[in-house]
Amino acid sequence: MTDGPAEDQNLATRIATVRGRADVVRDLFLAHRQRVFALCLHITGRRAEAEDVLQEAFLAVHRGLSGFRGQSRLSTWLYRIAIRTAFAVRARRKPSAPLPDDLIDAAPGPDRLAGARQQAARLLGAFDALSADQRTILSMFAVDGLRHGEIAEILGIAEGTVWSRLHAARRALACATETL
Repeated sequence: MTDGPAEDQNLATRIATVRGRADVVRDLFLAHRQRVFALCLHITGRRAEAEDVLQEAFLAVHRGLSGFRGQSRLSTWLYRIAIRTAFAVRARRKPSAPLPDDLIDAAPGPDRLAGARQQAARLLGAFDALSADQRTILSMFAVDGLRHGEIAEILGIAEGTVWSRLHAARRALACATETL
């Protein structure tokens, strides 16, 4: 995560003295927006949905800030809200549409573009075939670069469980890409 415990403590102290202030939410947003957005994008698979989730998550943080008890890091609390919100948005989604163009890097030449589209579609299909837990853990570890301990704290599970779920997710992804 981009922040450390000291920065989290600083924000938590400001919350305690100025509950619900917009500047605390703004600082939290500025410190975490890119990582939260990336996580939401990996869970939803769609840029527009990830942007909506980002907004919904930070609105939920703003509304719930006065009730934050400080039993976990502020960033951990934020990630939990974002994950729940992303899965709720994904669950409300209509059946999947064709692969959006904004998820594929445009490669020069029609052959490379077609190959990139096929590969991206295959990978996204394999990723979508994973369970919600597997997608979340894989995204948090491989894409967001979170450590096992951070993932355990965010998800409220033991670190050993993170290791085993990450292993299972990698194995399931490998099997899914072989069958596609």
